Amino acid sequence: MIPHQSDQTPPQAPAPQTPAPQASTPHPAAAANSGVGAMDTLRDRFHQVRHEVAKAVVGQDGAVTGVLIGLLVRGHVLLEGVPGVAKTLLVRAMSASLSLNTARVQFTPDLMPGDVTGSLVYDSATGDFAFREGPVFTNLMLADEINRTPPKTQASLLEAMEERQVSVDGIGRPLPDPFLVAATQNPVEYEGTYPLPEAQLDRFLLKITLELPQRGEEIEVIRRHAAGFNPSDLADAGVRPVASEEDVRAARREVWAVSLAPEVIAYIVDIARATRQAPSFQLGVSPRGATALMNSAKAWAWLSGRDFVTPDDVKALALPCLRHRVSLRPEASMDGVRVDDVLQGILATVPVPR
Repeated sequence: MIPHQSDQTPPQAPAPQTPAPQASTPHPAAAANSGVGAMDTLRDRFHQVRHEVAKAVVGQDGAVTGVLIGLLVRGHVLLEGVPGVAKTLLVRAMSASLSLNTARVQFTPDLMPGDVTGSLVYDSATGDFAFREGPVFTNLMLADEINRTPPKTQASLLEAMEERQVSVDGIGRPLPDPFLVAATQNPVEYEGTYPLPEAQLDRFLLKITLELPQRGEEIEVIRRHAAGFNPSDLADAGVRPVASEEDVRAARREVWAVSLAPEVIAYIVDIARATRQAPSFQLGVSPRGATALMNSAKAWAWLSGRDFVTPDDVKALALPCLRHRVSLRPEASMDGVRVDDVLQGILATVPVPR
């Protein structure tokens, strides 16, 4: 049996020193057996996606769940990790298990906006210009090392991420649905990079840290490669489609129907406001960040088998939802303060509704 992380894994990958609060997730088989309606069957398909991806990717279940949450609430995901932790393979495996199209763009200093969005190309046969779609016209787009391209090219994704369309020559061209940008960046090598501005960071629903595998997980990775695993042939690894585009759209409707008590809404707002008052932060979470936390908590609650959000759902998603929407004061950075530590302190002090 191919091992995978427990279904108890929260939908994020925090820094090793500060694990996020745990939240319970029903096992796919339990979801299918206990359900008596279409919603349970639908939810089971998304749990099965995690098991399909685990056939190709070892030890990144939290990141897989984070990308699923992004799909369910029409968000985008920023994946941060050192090279070689299966960021590209993860996106490709998710695409295969969801029957979605995927495209990978290697962001480099000479990449132009038209290389991402597409451009007008002269057609000698007709004597006119025709639009040639760029790689952004896909379902899952992997923007690899997004911080290695200049701000002009980074900004070419802003309209696509927010408006779900590309405007060329004054004409808006809608992108496929579902559409998700999974962007990656290296957290340890900053020479020759262009850090993402706050406006673009705020467009990402989640920032997920992909950690290096544990010893047992790394042994499993090497064992698979020794047995002939080919990352380019996911079908040979046994990854099969278990959900579809229509399943994603149907699940979104279920997530939208998840209810929030007024006390939980107030709890989300109190967390966001506390970040604006934290002495270590010079920039706190905007209302857009609070909305992102609400939507992510609804998706996590739905995946957990509930039609209502609890404070624990909010806590489980707080770090990946908020860590990229705040910035430390220079003096706090020089003192070695980390964003996740401050957020954990806020979660420990904001009163939890009962």
